[in-house]
Amino acid sequence: MAFARTLLPAALCLTLTGAPAALPRAAAAVAYDGQAAHESALFSVKATNNAAAQEFTVDGTRLSRVSVWLGSGAATGTVTAQIRRVRTDAGSVIASTTLDLAALGGAGAGWVEFPLDADVTAGSTYYLHLQASTAESGPVAWYGTTRALPGSPTSWNYDRAYWGGWHADASRLAFHIDPTGSERCGETEPCYVPTSALAARTSGLLTNRVATEAVLPSFAVGASYVDGSNVLRLPSGRWRYLPDGASASVVVEADDPGALAQIEESRAWLAAGRVPGATAAQREASRRALLSMRALLQPGGAFAAAWAPPWEYSWPRDGAFAAAAFAATGHDEEAYRILGYDALTQRSDGTWEARTVLDGSGPPDARKWQLDGNGWVPWAAWQWYRAAPADGRDERLRALYPMVRKAADHAAGSLGRDGLPPASPDYWELDTTTANIGTAAPLLAGLNAAADLAARLGSVADAERWGEAARRLSAAIATSFAPLGYQRTVDGAHGRDSAVAFMAPPFNAAPADLGEALDSTYRALLLPNGGVSPGNDPSFSWGSYAWTASTSFFALAWAGTGEPAKAGRVLDWVLSKRNGLGELPETVNGAGHPSAVAPLGWTDSLVVLTTLALQGSVQPTPPATRSSAG
Repeated sequence: MAFARTLLPAALCLTLTGAPAALPRAAAAVAYDGQAAHESALFSVKATNNAAAQEFTVDGTRLSRVSVWLGSGAATGTVTAQIRRVRTDAGSVIASTTLDLAALGGAGAGWVEFPLDADVTAGSTYYLHLQASTAESGPVAWYGTTRALPGSPTSWNYDRAYWGGWHADASRLAFHIDPTGSERCGETEPCYVPTSALAARTSGLLTNRVATEAVLPSFAVGASYVDGSNVLRLPSGRWRYLPDGASASVVVEADDPGALAQIEESRAWLAAGRVPGATAAQREASRRALLSMRALLQPGGAFAAAWAPPWEYSWPRDGAFAAAAFAATGHDEEAYRILGYDALTQRSDGTWEARTVLDGSGPPDARKWQLDGNGWVPWAAWQWYRAAPADGRDERLRALYPMVRKAADHAAGSLGRDGLPPASPDYWELDTTTANIGTAAPLLAGLNAAADLAARLGSVADAERWGEAARRLSAAIATSFAPLGYQRTVDGAHGRDSAVAFMAPPFNAAPADLGEALDSTYRALLLPNGGVSPGNDPSFSWGSYAWTASTSFFALAWAGTGEPAKAGRVLDWVLSKRNGLGELPETVNGAGHPSAVAPLGWTDSLVVLTTLALQGSVQPTPPATRSSAG
């Protein structure tokens, strides 16, 4: 998978509608001569001498809510919305609601809805008054644009320190009185989004099984999936989904026939397989993970790591885990489709590119290829075969066998005189100067898997050749990696690596000394936020970010080695970091918030496999072959 090392914005500037990021100030030496008319209006509403008001009329006799576009650099404090009969008279208030900034998620920006309950007179003029109170230095502003509300009446800004009192302004503020339908946030305009939520690039997925669309964090606030589907229920009560044959989502009324048909189809797909989990939380996480994996799987078999540009490619590694998880939960067609894509994209020498574009036409760039794919793909083919319906599976395996043969032959041929593979970029997407455990362990799993598949098809020579290579590699790992606690590289210069878990089931039969190595590595990589980093190589820092895939490695390994309590605690942490839509993120930042992208297909697959194992359905492990002489 792409462990992408991309810097993310640390905070959201107050510029979502094009408003200036800094509040306007009048020079003290210049007499005030009226506010400048700007297309974008930005009004400080912080502190007792800062407020803004907006004139409006109503057609009905009851007012139930108002919404405003608010930006706050402060994380704590309150914001009060009032309806007044006289804009400058606090005694004329007929309704008032105060919201807590911390309850909104802290600093952020977007549409905020204030519930209000007031009797009004049709045709009469009222004033929406907004004011904030906070001890923090960050600005709190109400702002908008003339284009957003072309028929809006004039606004006033009460900002004594900056403007000398109440003044009419030719700009308009963004607000709605009794908003309904598309006027409510989450459809064309984002709800208030805490800055912390913007650590993630994506929050969810919409799909029609041909096209896929990411749900951005700014449109995920207050939304939820309709159960068992990728149809999004919006704060307005309406639904957003990606219709069949469409390439962009639409907003429809709840119970729209097209959306209902899509919901029924996805629920039937789930019911045709198995949703694992020993608890309700595990089952819900597995259900969402399976649906997200399905959304990331393309018609041609490419499995996207996630749905954002740096991740929108297919890695053999990610696809292998997804194929294993699909197969284990009864989704045979999806698993086999991924393996078919691997067969189509395999290079002539039996290896794979690090990643390919989703149409299978080749790599997106010159990133160096990665040898671990030669282990992961045969392992995934073996996992598929073990779970596939018996009727016809040998014939289907024969169609994949040329791919398995080329992969295993290259893996076996890559082993040096010491029995180890050459240095190769690992799942960190970084090269090493000596053999690394992130490549050696998958190759061992793949060689044992290929040998067993060959034996099942009667290819005795292949089975013996790959079995002998697996024995050589196993002995070399025991000699070179085991004394170091299965650290990242055989030279011991690059620290601990979460890939120690690849030596455990369902990849490899755990060596006798693996338990202590798992425990000590986990302790070494554990971060204050409760997750683990991929490794602690002194020459490279992952910072304060925990990686949900690396953390999940340990849950799966402990589940497979008879340590369910340890596995359960780690899995609970991973599940606690699902976002508001229930999606699993790639990383968790130092503050404990989901970051990078969500969902991440690799973590989804690991969670599914772990919940299966904790239910007693531990995935089988490719058997280590014995020599014909033994």
